[in-house]
Parts: sequence; structure tokens; C-alpha cells
Amino acid sequence: MQDTRIIMDEAAIRRALTRIAHEIAEKNKGIEGCVLVGIRTRGIYLARRVAERIRDIEGQAIAVGELDITRYRDDRPQEADTARQAGELPFPIQDKRVILFDDVLYTGRTIRAALDALMDCGRPQSIQLAVLVDRGHRELPIRPDYVGKNVPTSRQEKIEVRLAEIDRTDGVILSHPHGSEA
Repeated sequence: MQDTRIIMDEAAIRRALTRIAHEIAEKNKGIEGCVLVGIRTRGIYLARRVAERIRDIEGQAIAVGELDITRYRDDRPQEADTARQAGELPFPIQDKRVILFDDVLYTGRTIRAALDALMDCGRPQSIQLAVLVDRGHRELPIRPDYVGKNVPTSRQEKIEVRLAEIDRTDGVILSHPHGSEA
């Protein structure tokens, strides 16, 4: 049995994504030359939501693409003779500032796989990282540029991001085994 606690509700997620949109526009002095790329699956929806907010803030649209990193992961067996395919990027990333989105940053291995996939798509000017939740426990030297919420966790705890586009509700849930300390 697990104890669960909601650490971000729909309103908190909305505020965090609005703040991230403002921070992206500020750090990049607008959005010229920027593209948003979401890591499949929930990162895509986060990137799309931030793109909507950026459109409202800056008065212009920003391109959004999705990245499938399945074949780049180091924790899954590689299929022999299968070419790596990064996903659907409907735009070139050559010389662009790519803002990469994921839902939860944990060990950094997903982001490392995403960086490999992006580099197979072209050579961006820079890559910035946006995450809804940073839970710590990095195994690789990866640090996000934009964070919705920092949530220190134990390795036994789990973070579950729920988004309306997939889960019919928005929320971030922290769960830990019954009887352990939060």
C-alpha cells in the first residue's frame, strides 16, 4: 500500500507553465529563433501548453515538435539493424534555440537520450531544458533551465504527472510506500 499526496493541482500546474513561458521569453529576449520540443508523451502536452501562453505573451506563435526517444534509451534493449528515428519535428532545428520539455526530471538519463535524438535531427544553436517537476537524484550532470516545482524526494517515492490530454485530469501526485517517511 502507498500513501499519496497531491503536490500540484490544476491551478498550480497552470501557474507554473505560465511562469515558465515568461521565463523563456525573458531569457531568450523574445522567441525569435526558438522552437519547443516535447519528449513523448507528457512533455509534448507541456510544450503545447507553454506555446499557447507564449503566443498570448509575445503575440506570435512558436513552433512545437515532439521527440520519441525510445530507441535512444540506455535501459531498453536495442534492436539490431533498426535505424534510430527521433520523432516528428516539423521544422529544422539547425541553428535554432531548442527548448526541450519533459514532465519529471529524475536521474537525467531520459534527457541524455533526448539530447542524442536531437543531435541526430540537426545542430541547434543551443538546447535549454524545461521540466514541470525536478525531483533530484541526478546520475548525470544535467540541470534544467526552467522548473515548475522542485520536489525533493527519496528514491522510494514516486512522482506521477497527470495531464488532462491523457489522464482527463491535471495534477502531480507524490506517493511513497506505506509506513516510510515522506
